[in-house]
Amino acid sequence: MEGGKQYLYPLMALLVALVVCSMIGNVDGAVSVPRYTLTRQYYKKTNTCAHVEAYVKHNVKVFWDQDKSITPKLLRLLYSDCMVTGCDGSILLDGPNSEKKAPQNIGLGGFIFIDKIKQVLEARCPGVVSCSDILQLATRDSVALAGGPSYPILTGRRDGLFSKASSVDLPSPNISWEEAFEYFQARGLDIQDFTTLLGAHSTGRARCRYIRDRLYNFQGRGTPDPTLDSSRLKELRKQCPEKYKKGEHETLVTLNKNGGEYRFTNSYYSNVMAKKAVLRIDQQLLYGNETQQLSEQFSDPVEGFEDFRKSFALSMNRLGNYKVLTGQQGEIRNNCHFTNTQ
Repeated sequence: MEGGKQYLYPLMALLVALVVCSMIGNVDGAVSVPRYTLTRQYYKKTNTCAHVEAYVKHNVKVFWDQDKSITPKLLRLLYSDCMVTGCDGSILLDGPNSEKKAPQNIGLGGFIFIDKIKQVLEARCPGVVSCSDILQLATRDSVALAGGPSYPILTGRRDGLFSKASSVDLPSPNISWEEAFEYFQARGLDIQDFTTLLGAHSTGRARCRYIRDRLYNFQGRGTPDPTLDSSRLKELRKQCPEKYKKGEHETLVTLNKNGGEYRFTNSYYSNVMAKKAVLRIDQQLLYGNETQQLSEQFSDPVEGFEDFRKSFALSMNRLGNYKVLTGQQGEIRNNCHFTNTQ
């Protein structure tokens, strides 16, 4: 096997295993991820809401036609949910000290999309479909509309009962790849998942506050990040001044200019290889042996995009299985913002 291709042969074997396991009612994720009873078409098999996926897909298409930013908003919302206490919809809960109030979650969006889908499903299948499953399905459908894969999703999650800002430990985008990978690894995700899931940054925008140090005072040295391409540096400095004038508002920078603000493409990895990534954590993929090989593979103009799509489908499923609640755990919320006893 040549180059980065060695990663995708085991990937395809795992993807086949994922589909087969889902057909018999369960799935194994990474070795360190526990076994859960999630299944394909859970609501159809349990005769509780047979057309749930069609309802979600239709509504996401309506939203996406009006607002393409639904894709990065839902991707970030799902990440902020799953990576903290697991995929239990706790990020959706309101409260003065809920997860959405944590500093790392400033600027989160997409809540209104989940709310509207929940209202539709409650009218058709009251008290049946969890908010955590809605978030998984809606994110998948928005990714597909943006050009990404439409991957199979195992359902049957239940919603968490607690949401605490103090539990949010999402890392800064300015950490090294080693630190970031350690965070992913602690959640049962491997180096391929890590490299692939960062590819969600192929769509969306970031606040200037997250890159200003790269542009002006990298690691307190008074100079820009030496790993950032000089032409990209000039471009970003125009968008993100070192200091704002009175009355100026913080700018949002497109993460993947070449691919289009709301298109799911592999040009994210081309930017990494060219040292033009916006966030430091993205650029750091170039400086790990395995992450560099995978980034090079995914950036290939001929086969790279399909390799990336296949890998993204698997990694999103593995992420979506992290610490889910099933059976009698948690509840099925009537309103995604509140537990049923609130």
